[in-house]
Amino acid sequence: MATKTKTAKKFKKGEHIVYPAHGVGKITSIEKEEIAGTELELYVIDFDKEKMTLRVPIQKVDQLQMRSLSSPDIMKNALTTLKGRARIKRTMWSRRAQEYEAKINSGDPISIAEVVRDLHRAEDQPEQSYSERQIYESALGRLAREVAAVEKIDEDSAVEKLESTLKAA
Repeated sequence: MATKTKTAKKFKKGEHIVYPAHGVGKITSIEKEEIAGTELELYVIDFDKEKMTLRVPIQKVDQLQMRSLSSPDIMKNALTTLKGRARIKRTMWSRRAQEYEAKINSGDPISIAEVVRDLHRAEDQPEQSYSERQIYESALGRLAREVAAVEKIDEDSAVEKLESTLKAA
């Protein structure tokens, strides 16, 4: 079986990227390291919010579905998704929670916006359970960090923008 040589995406030092399972991070450096006798080129990615640094082999970028920040058009579509009608399935909470987590970890801003929209509670609606609130906060934070990076604003301003979009819906 012939092996395909895939050229991985090339990100630059200082560039913001989206790592699906962790959200928006910043490439702080590109290093060469010898691991188990093999020399690897690694992206060193800093996730400020999680106080975490990842070292990702450049060859694994495609497999991990690491990507550049969304375009302004995609972010606009995500904000439009927030204005839509919440779609709450009548399935057990544990199943919905798994689906919501999968959407958040997909890294897709529109899927994450769907979770935020579906779990958002207006002031006249019943309280959320603890686990609903946790998933909502996780999705809101993940979406806000990408909005902030794309629009070059701080995260608090991005959260305010998302919440005002939800309230206007």
